[in-house]
Amino acid sequence: MADDSASPSPSSASPLQHHRDAIKSSVHNTSASRRREQAVAIGKERREALIRAKRVCQAPISGSDEAEMEEGDMVVDEDKACLEAKTAHAVEELKSALSNQGKGAQKKKIEVLRDLRRLLSQPGLPLVDAAVKAGAVPLIVQYLSFGSSDEQLLEAAWCLTNIAAGEPEETKSLLPALPLLIAHLGEKSSTLVAEQCAWAIGNVAGEGAELRSTLLAQGALRPLARLMFSSKGSTARTAAWAMSNLIKGPDPKAANELINVDGLLNAIIANLEKGEEELATEVAWVVVYLSALSERAIGLIARSSIPQLLIGRLFSSENLQLLIPVLRGLGNLIAADDYMVDSVLIVGNNIIDQALSGLIKCLKSDTRVLRKEAAWALANIVAGSLEHKKLIFASEAMPLLIHLVTSAQFDIRREAAYTLGNLCVVPTGNCELPKIIVEHLVAIVDGGALPGFIHLVRSADVDTAGLGLQFLEMVMRGYPNGQGPKLVEMEDGIEAMERFQFHENELMRNMANGLVDRYFGEDYGLDE
Repeated sequence: MADDSASPSPSSASPLQHHRDAIKSSVHNTSASRRREQAVAIGKERREALIRAKRVCQAPISGSDEAEMEEGDMVVDEDKACLEAKTAHAVEELKSALSNQGKGAQKKKIEVLRDLRRLLSQPGLPLVDAAVKAGAVPLIVQYLSFGSSDEQLLEAAWCLTNIAAGEPEETKSLLPALPLLIAHLGEKSSTLVAEQCAWAIGNVAGEGAELRSTLLAQGALRPLARLMFSSKGSTARTAAWAMSNLIKGPDPKAANELINVDGLLNAIIANLEKGEEELATEVAWVVVYLSALSERAIGLIARSSIPQLLIGRLFSSENLQLLIPVLRGLGNLIAADDYMVDSVLIVGNNIIDQALSGLIKCLKSDTRVLRKEAAWALANIVAGSLEHKKLIFASEAMPLLIHLVTSAQFDIRREAAYTLGNLCVVPTGNCELPKIIVEHLVAIVDGGALPGFIHLVRSADVDTAGLGLQFLEMVMRGYPNGQGPKLVEMEDGIEAMERFQFHENELMRNMANGLVDRYFGEDYGLDE
């Protein structure tokens, strides 16, 4: 079910430029690659957030005639063979009811659909396979015909929703049903029917890129977007969840189409403003994919009130499921558009204070993805103005980042290292080495970060090792009283650099050998 993507090739630019580094401005291609790569791989992190790409519908949609679960809906204490036999029988009843005419025919159709739906709604029971093998899908499609009652349409769509939540081949069996499911998203359908059809479509879209392409080709995007405008919370929430599955990439075409839908930004803003966290969570995922895949969306979102609303949620919420997409969306925007740092996160304004408080909260979190994403966002903020660097340097983030660069998992160490590295430099505007902020460098080294950077130099990842080398260069060049080389030597930094003496990467080989020759040449230690 997961989509795979290749990692972007290592850049020949300075390792700190992996982010929005002010040393040079040509960092956005790398930034965009990372956003696209992470958008494709985000399914794993959605599972970490306890959000499934596909969802079984077990309880009736709010507002339906079955708003309370019917007694007997849960089938228990029956073995698999018995339940599979019941499922096959329910499918036969579906077929029989289609030919019924006259008094009671409509009631019978709803009853047989409901019987099958109850079986398909059982948690942890593999009855979807039995239903598909018995030929349920083509029969259910006939129950979706226009002119049918809302109750019949709702039950039929519910059955298809849970079939689509099954294994890949079971989800693909819904292909004949897609045109009618999409058609029932339209304005002529009741809200309940449209919402249940959106749920089924969301499950299909969650299966993979091939089925997403089919749904997009059949016109699912715009009617699904219209449902996000609904004043009914569960409808807007379901539509947003299905939409995030539909546009998740890797092809950016759907995200580019979605951002052009009239009223979309207003709908996102309205739903983020509402108090319900479940709705805000699903809408935030839509922002994540738009900001990861569409350059046009980035510009429009950054210049709307959406960043402020995301920051407000980041600041106030303790809900993990909400914090992950909120933080990722903000990180995408900050990495991609200078406007975010220069014109939204203005030092001295309340909004930057809220953002920083929220990021510090995430740095303290026990959740790996929050720590990593918070460090990534901070790396891009501190690559901005000197005022931004001073703000982060004086904050509680500093000791947290030093702790992370020395003790966290590899990916978090790397993000923390980018942040600390960017805190130490001011751009020169030309090809010269960046100017070092000595106060920041000394505090970071004296705070215990140097062993963490030397550990990064030993990394097998070339970009990460290069980041470590660049920090060592700053220490040896900029630490007061010429003490930098001695500090590096005391932490076995010479040995770490010498491993690149015959390295296949010419840039890394030249950089490491140049540093060793310059700072640890024949004259090293003679003046002591």
